[in-house]
Amino acid sequence: MKTTRIVMRSQGSPEVMELETIELPAPTEGEVQIEHTALGLNYMDIYQRSGAYKMNLPSPLGLEAAGTVIAVGDGVDGFAIGDRVAYGPILGAYATHRNAPAARVVKIPDWIDDETAAAVLMKGTTVEYLLTRTYKIKAGENVLFWAASGGVGQLAGQWGNHIGANMIGVTSGRENCDAILKLGYAHAIDRKSENVAERVQEITGGKGVPVVYDSVGAASFDASIASLSRYGMFVSYGATTGEAPAVAPSLLQHSGSLYFTRPTLADYIADRADLEHAANEIFRLVRDGVLCVNINKTYPLDHVQVAHRALEDASLTGSTLLTL
Repeated sequence: MKTTRIVMRSQGSPEVMELETIELPAPTEGEVQIEHTALGLNYMDIYQRSGAYKMNLPSPLGLEAAGTVIAVGDGVDGFAIGDRVAYGPILGAYATHRNAPAARVVKIPDWIDDETAAAVLMKGTTVEYLLTRTYKIKAGENVLFWAASGGVGQLAGQWGNHIGANMIGVTSGRENCDAILKLGYAHAIDRKSENVAERVQEITGGKGVPVVYDSVGAASFDASIASLSRYGMFVSYGATTGEAPAVAPSLLQHSGSLYFTRPTLADYIADRADLEHAANEIFRLVRDGVLCVNINKTYPLDHVQVAHRALEDASLTGSTLLTL
């Protein structure tokens, strides 16, 4: 059968992404063939397309999708034709159909539609490992989360609030500040008009926060360090403004005996058991109404260049999907 997909033959601006139609072979051993219904858009896609992460070229793009199993390869247990499934991250999601390793795919429960599954799985697994495993936040703790208006940030506010933490979100503009206060955040800091570290100190009575979750990178580094309490942990899990600077041990020493970590989702769901646990937690919290998944914008697959530009210029909030 044929599939239409996005491919890039060089890295750079959104224009490097091209639409092509190719022959899709039958799934091999351990694979399932999926007809996609919704594709998730993630900032990791920007890193890979732009050249921030080096890729073997030519390369497909996209890491997250939902759809229906239409063929099953040899040696696959637990999946059958007709199953609704989702996955992330597996490179090659920007396509109408694809073969995927069954070990990295999860079934979508009946109470979640395909669009919600594609919007929440990869972002939700990111929040799960950040808040419950990289640093296990506790009820009553102050937590600082950057990019609080984005897909990950909106889920983090709700999840952290569910745990009982005092969530402090950093975003831009009064409208976004007002919005995140309805999504679990107890405090909203406007990075465009307020000094983030000073506001954190005001909110915490001068103590700072025990953990900062920072996906911004270079532009937020100093404020994140200045927001931490003694023995605090700086969790750098992204770099939308470029890599954070190299961290000298003496900086951690003199800033309060701090901890610094740079985790990645791939490690935290490398084991099938961890992937299933994270997915089950996400789906359960959606079912129970703890997590509201905000799909703020959708673009057809052939408008992927427009979608990437919007994601890069920070004009998107919540989750964004590509449709087929």
